[in-house]
This record gives sequence, structure tokens and C-alpha cells, in this order.
Amino acid sequence: MRFIAIIPARYASSRFPGKPLARINEKCMIQWVYERVKKNPHLNDVYVATDDKRISSVVERFGGKALLTSPNHTCGTDRLAECVSMLGLQDEDIILNIQGDEPLVCSEMVDDLIGCFDDPSVYMGTLKKTIELEEELDNPNVVKVISNVYNDAIYFSRFCIPYNRDGANIKYYKHIGMYGYTAKFLIEFSNMKKTQTELSESLEQLRVLENGFKIRVKETKCQTIGVDTPEQIRMVEKLLEEEDV
Repeated sequence: MRFIAIIPARYASSRFPGKPLARINEKCMIQWVYERVKKNPHLNDVYVATDDKRISSVVERFGGKALLTSPNHTCGTDRLAECVSMLGLQDEDIILNIQGDEPLVCSEMVDDLIGCFDDPSVYMGTLKKTIELEEELDNPNVVKVISNVYNDAIYFSRFCIPYNRDGANIKYYKHIGMYGYTAKFLIEFSNMKKTQTELSESLEQLRVLENGFKIRVKETKCQTIGVDTPEQIRMVEKLLEEEDV
């Protein structure tokens, strides 16, 4: 069994065209992500999967590995599924889906995700983190997750879940959008039809639950910030500068 990190990256974005190539200090965003993921000693390989030659050329120039995929994919999951055949992966190999717009991703988060597969019965895993800021509870851009006593997901929602009817002192968790899958399950997932709650919440992981499959959820203590707009670049630069202090 091998652990392969694949970072899906596309040039087109309605809110931030060319986002993977946006400059953050002296490097482009995709280079920050690639190099920080590459630091993890438990990975067998790291790739960027993209449908744009501008991105693949930049990745190759800084010494990374790029996979040029079809431009017809509508989501990162389908792009990764194509990579399974491109790389000739075995059914039991683990693919880690690391978002290309999270330049603050850390090696510890990758370890946490890999840890989902300490249980050999797990075929898909993801991460959660305690919500510490109250304003995130009602923010639909912060996806929440609840899991059962076996650490498998019950539901993901843009709503604040669970509903706290009596004001009990409970923990809320946000979903960290990093995934791991066995190569076999990733192909199966990409072939599933979109489901009602997936379309309603615009969360593709709900397709897995609606089809009766499990997602192992592991808690991480690490914090990261996804970059969705040019205005968030300065925030990331400041946090990177603080890391070097």
C-alpha cells in the first residue's frame, strides 16, 4: 500500500481566475501547497493534477510533478479518479486529495489524514477541527460535521449541526476539506450519480453517505485557511511571516 498525495488545481475560477498561480510572497500558491505537502515523510509521491498547461508548466519549473488531465471534469474527485489510471495505481493504494488553495496546509494534517487508514477497513477518510469562533457556527461557507462513536461521519452540513435545543455545552466541529480514499473506492465514488442532499447542500461527500458508505473522520489540531478571493492573499502572507518569527 502506497500513500500518494494529489493536489487538484484548475485555472478557471469565477471568483479568482488563475488562483493556483497567484503570488504569495516569493512563490505562487500551488508551489506553497506542493512543497508543504512534500515535507511529509510518509508520502510515497506528490502530484499536481490540472487541466491547464500554464499550471503544469509552473509546477515542472519549480521541480514538482504534474499530471495533465481532461478539461471536462466538474470536480476534483473526478480529476483524481483519472489520475488513478494514469499512474497505474493498485486498488489498495491510498490517494490523498489535498486542496490546491490551502497554502498553509501542514505536514501534521497529512499525518492525521493518513491516520484514518490505520484501520484496514477504512476506504475513505477526512478531517474535522473544533470550531473556536462563534461567528463560524452560522457561516454557510464553514461546513460542519457530526460523527458517531466509531468516528464515522453521520452528516455534513452548511447549517450548524447538531441543533442545540436546550443550550447544552457541546463541541461543534468544522469539516476540513482534505480526503483520503483507496484507489478502488475513489473510482467507485466518481461513478456514483449525484444525489439529492449533495445537490441541496453542494457538498459532494454527501453522495458517499447517501449511497450507504462510511467516511472515517479524524480530528486535527491544525488550522488552515482556504484562499477564495484575492483579498485573502495578504492574510496568508501575514500568517506565513508569523511562522518564520
